[in-house]
Amino acid sequence: MKTNLNTIKSEIDNYVASSKLTELQVVEKLKDHYFNKKVNENLKLYKKGKKKVSEITRDLKISPRKFYALLKKKNIEHKTYNKTKS
Repeated sequence: MKTNLNTIKSEIDNYVASSKLTELQVVEKLKDHYFNKKVNENLKLYKKGKKKVSEITRDLKISPRKFYALLKKKNIEHKTYNKTKS
C-alpha cells in the first residue's frame, strides 16, 4: 500500500513539474473527476429505477437538494413536490 501511494505521489509531482498547476489543484481536479464518475454511475441506476434518491445521496455524501440540482442540470426527468399549501 505504501509503495502504491509513493508511486501516485511521484506521478503527481511529475505532472506538477510539467504543468502550470499546483499539487492541490491537481488533487482537486482528480477529486472532481472521480466524483463525476460516481455521480454518472448512480444516475444510470436512478434512471433504471434500481436506486433511490436517499441511497444515492448517502453514497455520494450530498444533500437531496444538490442531487435534484444535478438532475435538473443534466435534464433528467424527476418528480417535483409542491410544498406550498393551497
